[in-house]
Amino acid sequence: MAASVRLGRDRRIGSKATARNLDRAPVGGKKSAGGREFCVLSSIENDRMFEQTFKNIDDVLHKDAGCTSELDYTEQSSWLLFLKYLDALEADKAAEAELEGKAYTFILGEPYRWSRWAAPKTVGGRVDHNTAMTGDDLREFVDGKLFPYLAGFKQRASGPNTIEYKIGEVFGEIKNKIQSGYNLRDVIDLIDELRFGSQTEKHELSHLYEAKIRNMGNAGRNGGEYYTPRPLIRAMIKVLDPKIGERIYDGACGSAGFLCEAFDYMLPKATKADDLKTLQTRTFYGREKKSLAYVIAIMNMILHGIEAPNVIHANTLAENISDIQDRDRYDVILANPPFGGKERKEVQQNFPIKTGETAFLFLQHFIKTLKAGGRAAVVIKNTFLSNTDNASTSIRKLLLESCNLHTVLAMPGGTFQGAGVKTVVLFFEKGAPTRRIWFYQLNPGRKMGKTNPLSDDDLGDFVERQKSFADSAQSWSLDVAGIDIATFDLSVNNPSGGEEVVLRTPQDILDEIAALDAESAEVLAAIRELV
Repeated sequence: MAASVRLGRDRRIGSKATARNLDRAPVGGKKSAGGREFCVLSSIENDRMFEQTFKNIDDVLHKDAGCTSELDYTEQSSWLLFLKYLDALEADKAAEAELEGKAYTFILGEPYRWSRWAAPKTVGGRVDHNTAMTGDDLREFVDGKLFPYLAGFKQRASGPNTIEYKIGEVFGEIKNKIQSGYNLRDVIDLIDELRFGSQTEKHELSHLYEAKIRNMGNAGRNGGEYYTPRPLIRAMIKVLDPKIGERIYDGACGSAGFLCEAFDYMLPKATKADDLKTLQTRTFYGREKKSLAYVIAIMNMILHGIEAPNVIHANTLAENISDIQDRDRYDVILANPPFGGKERKEVQQNFPIKTGETAFLFLQHFIKTLKAGGRAAVVIKNTFLSNTDNASTSIRKLLLESCNLHTVLAMPGGTFQGAGVKTVVLFFEKGAPTRRIWFYQLNPGRKMGKTNPLSDDDLGDFVERQKSFADSAQSWSLDVAGIDIATFDLSVNNPSGGEEVVLRTPQDILDEIAALDAESAEVLAAIRELV
């Protein structure tokens, strides 16, 4: 299916509908200059409504025997949100076709459309509970008919970049975990209240969905697997400054945070309909190995406005990098690959430098996948810069000789929730060897943690100084000609002194204790329910 060149319902570039909407005064409200006052109030009200709906959904799922964690809540919300969104998308397209005097062919057969099986409506527009399924009937329909039908789209789709293929992949990888048909009915009714009718509503929904992903990261020790702090992603994107027409890739995309933020960064630059089509269909590419993260990535990109995401459910490291051709390469790579893993011997055989460390294999993949002149920003644990094992030394040598590693951003401890290691971000351009490296040691002036997360302001000085590689108390340059060629050690050694020890105020300590106590109370309450 061809991707649509829309910004949302009645928000097509240059459409008459857009002009009507921009001129329309709010019902029951005063029209201020440009409608801004009303829009701000409406946005706040929508945000509160969406937030409360998500909370109510989690409350229902918390009571269901099949959903036991924040990961389950997000997964189950995701497939239902996906189908609700798809129904709204198809309604939009059918209305557009009717206005143009054309016929529209629906993707889903009528019995499997949200408006038929999940939320049939009365004449007044409310859910018709006389005809809507519930209880065992609903659960049996979802498990026995709906999911098999949707999973079958993968075989029936014309290609992997179509929304039909994505439907098949999503519903072939996950299953309905909501055991009670009555709980499922309640969740459906709540999700049916959500609206995807305008770009503003989608934007607000996407932010709340991001919050759910962040909560998933905070829920377990492997937080970075699902959530990279968005301020860090935005700073990485600002430095690389991707342009419309360039292809952007994340081979370990997780929840697609890098791709979504890159889309948000580039969208204001899309001044023509062709630009938006390029962003929709030929710009963002990703791969993800794990089923849950893949489903979340698809939903996250859709909520950000990318209708048919070019994300593949595959193990990136299973590809032999010697098979990568010019057509497989990208202009921009943004990634935070998993670290600490132990890859099997057969996976290591796909790389010239053998190592069990997952992140080091990904770094080789990214170097190979980058076009000549292409730009990359990759998060990796800081020990990569100084490890003395053969693999680490060889990969540093490869990076310095084949790419210009122009910037290293050293992040403070606590940047990633649930991850106990410090990280750095490597910024490099492929094609010329490294002559000089500019280091920046981020010091936000406080201890990072759950109650003191990274902010955009924390990275403002880095982004500004990086433009000219300016020296400061936190930044300096290293001449590569002076490093030891036996080890290629690139340790972060600030000539202005060591990393400052930040002492927290008593209030900061009390706030964190209160937050941890509240979290412990929630865990204990959940355990009591199980006893």
